[in-house]
Order: sequence, then structure tokens, then C-alpha cells
Amino acid sequence: MGQPHATAATEYDVVVLGAGPVGENVAERTRAAGLSTAIVESELVGGECSYWACMPSKALLRPVIARADSRRVPGLRQAVQGPLDASAVLAHRDAYTSNWKDDGQVDWLDSIGVRLYRGQGRLDGPKQLKVTSPEGEHHTLKARHAVVVCTGSRAVLPDLPGLPGARAWTSREATSAHAVPGRLAVVGGGVVGTEMATAWQGLGAQVTMLVRGEGLLPRMEPFAGELVADALREAGAEVRTGVTVTSVVRDGDTVTLTLQDGAMVEADEVLFATGRAPRTDGIGLPSVGLADGSWLSVDDSCRVEGSRWLYGVGDVNHRALLTHQGKYQARIAGAAIAARAAGTPILETDRWGAHAATADHAAVPQVVFTDPEVAAVGLSAAEAEAMGHRVRAVDQDMSAVAGAGLYADGYTGRARLVVDLDRETLLGATFVGPGAGELLQAATVAVAGEVPIERLWHAVPAYPTISEVWLRLLEGYRG
Repeated sequence: MGQPHATAATEYDVVVLGAGPVGENVAERTRAAGLSTAIVESELVGGECSYWACMPSKALLRPVIARADSRRVPGLRQAVQGPLDASAVLAHRDAYTSNWKDDGQVDWLDSIGVRLYRGQGRLDGPKQLKVTSPEGEHHTLKARHAVVVCTGSRAVLPDLPGLPGARAWTSREATSAHAVPGRLAVVGGGVVGTEMATAWQGLGAQVTMLVRGEGLLPRMEPFAGELVADALREAGAEVRTGVTVTSVVRDGDTVTLTLQDGAMVEADEVLFATGRAPRTDGIGLPSVGLADGSWLSVDDSCRVEGSRWLYGVGDVNHRALLTHQGKYQARIAGAAIAARAAGTPILETDRWGAHAATADHAAVPQVVFTDPEVAAVGLSAAEAEAMGHRVRAVDQDMSAVAGAGLYADGYTGRARLVVDLDRETLLGATFVGPGAGELLQAATVAVAGEVPIERLWHAVPAYPTISEVWLRLLEGYRG
């Protein structure tokens, strides 16, 4: 969209900084409420999720998972024993990123009446932003009601000797690479590390995982990481836990990682999946009394604490670094901004009201698209106990369910419900196994809805489906 040189400030009701999925959802909600809205983006409209995270990673993973599932089905496994067509998978990934072009998303913003400013935006005092376009034009934007920071997060690289010259991958390079490396070292055992290890091992790389902790997926129930590690090893990857990388050196096409015990690992590429930091540096936070590069502390309407006009939505507030959760926050924040602009009472005191992002605390769902899939919502047993809840964990071997056996020969999986013994409602649920992700929404409804266990008995699972695991879990709880 054309951007004429601006000589005076342009006013909007709402100005959004960052046009990823979170910023797009805020803008859509405020426009739907009749508020004029501008959005500022320095990279591609659609953000990290569309081009370097959710969409490309799942496009890489889907063929790997589909082949693994097919190999467990009698009559089909012999037909899928060969390698994947990596070039076709990468082309499919490229299609899902629109070849890293954002024309379609720009057209969508235009269709809902949101003004896009391309360039670097930075706060310049209360309710005002300065934008410098790629062509060097300068724009001053003023917000009548709200400025919303939706700039997301970025991968963090550790301070290691040799790393700056090692051309290390972060999640961006791992999801956008155009060739399969012969050997890939993955440093880190969280979601990005396990998903990318699964994808690239499945596409033909020899993967070595180097994990500082004692297991994978440390923020989930322990059995989740154990089952994923077992499957990665079965697929041919090497998984080393309890190890620390002390230096990285690239010599030509080879990267050498030195471990704390003196051992060395050689690879063609190395991915560091070791954490995220907020993309709030250089956006003018000091001009409104906030620290440059800091996470933004917000209330449940996503308004920055101590401010009446500044909002931090999505990764920047560090509540739940997940695209779907950021979009949820965007819907809440958009509704709160519109209500405040209209002078309508805010329902923050209603725990599950229209203006409170309560699910961030109580019912965050997440799927890890490994083989097996890991799906979890709410609190783990350890988290619930640490918060002072009196709980009981109920476990079930998912292979004992008829639907699991029909889904795959040798189905391996496990499920857990975390029950609040005082209220007899669910605080959390975890499912690990092929296809487990599709079980999660039912669990999310149960946790967010605080459905009593006695009522769940009346939610009859269809036979023979994997969802019958719910019945087995409830039977386990009743004893």
C-alpha cells in the first residue's frame, strides 16, 4: 500500500505495533467495534507463526507423522517403507508460507479497513509512535484510545565461545532451510527442539540432541518427554541428556560442539532452541517509563500495569508464548479497548468474562507435534501441588483402549488427569500418543468449564475411538 510522506501526525483510535497473528486479531476486533485502526510492521504481515514457526514447522512435520502412522497399519506399512521425497515436502512447506510473501495478508487488512504502515515503529511518548519506512519516510501516528504492542518474541542464542561465527540455526532457519543437512545437532529439549528433531530426522538428517536437563519437554508431565525421547531414538536420532555445550566452532562445512566433559560432536548444521526473549528492544519503551527490551507486565485485559492506554498482547507479556493463546488475548484486549472507548463497564472482575484472559492462568492448551504427539492443557500434577492444590493424578495406558489398537499396531501412549480433590473438577490433562492432539479440545472444555467429574460421567465417548480413554480415566478415578 502506498505511504505518502507525512508532515503532520495522523490520528487513529487504536495503533497496533506488530502485524503478526496477534496484532492482526487485535486490529480485526477494534475495527469490528467501529474504531479506526492502524497497524505497523517491520517484516512480513502474518508474523513469526505464518513464516517461521507454526505453519512451516507443521508442514514439515505432517509427512513425517503420516508416514510413521502408516507404518503402524497392517496392509499399508510395506507401501511406505521408502524415504520421504524431501524436495516435495520442502515445496509443500514453501506453499504454506506463501513463499515468504505477505500479499494475501496485506489484502485482508485492507479489506477490513486497517491502515498498514510498513517500517520500524517506536513509541515517542504517551499514545504516539514514530514510524520510519524502508524508503526513509517518516510518519507520526497518534492514538486516541490505545497503543497495542504485539511485537512477539525472538530466539535467544547463548553466549558461547565461537558461536557468532558458527552460522547456527535458530527456529527461523530450522523451519525455512532449503536442504536437508546430513547431520544436525539440536541443542535444547523443549518444544522447538523436539519438533525440529522429529522433522529433520524424518526427512533424512542424522540428528543428535544435546539437552542440559535430565529429559525432554521439562515443563510437561515427565512421561511425555520420556515417550518422545524413546520414539526419537527408535527413529535413529541420538538423544543425550545431562550435557552442556561449552563452545562451538565452524570449520568450513563442519560444526564442532565441545561438551562440558570434553566430548565433541560434529555436525553440518546446529540448531539452538534454548529460549525466547521479547522483541521490545528499540521500540521506544523508555519514552513511556519502561525498560528497553523488557517483558510487559499486564493485567487480565492485557493492559500494561500502571498505564491507561498501553497494552501488551501475545508473547511480549510472557503469559503464554503460544500463537493460539496470543490470539485469544487479542480477542480479550480488543473487546476491552472497545468497551473502554465506549465508556462501557469492564468485566475484569468476572473471572471468565469478556474482558479477562483467565485461560492464560488456568487452561492453556498446547500440542507438541512430535511422534508421538503430546497434548496438554492446564496444570501438571507437579504444578498443581506446587500451587497448593490437593490433587490426585489418574493415569491410563492408552494402548488399552480399543480405538488405539485400531488406530495403530503397537500403539504406545499414556494419559493423565489431574483432579482437584476439593472441588472434584479437572485442573489439567495430558495425552501422549499418535493422534493425541485431537483429544485436547475436549479436555480444554472440561478444564476451562470447570466441569464436575460427576457430570463428565455423562459425556459418553463413541466406541471404538481413542477418546474412550476418558471413560477409562474416570473409572480409574472412581476406583
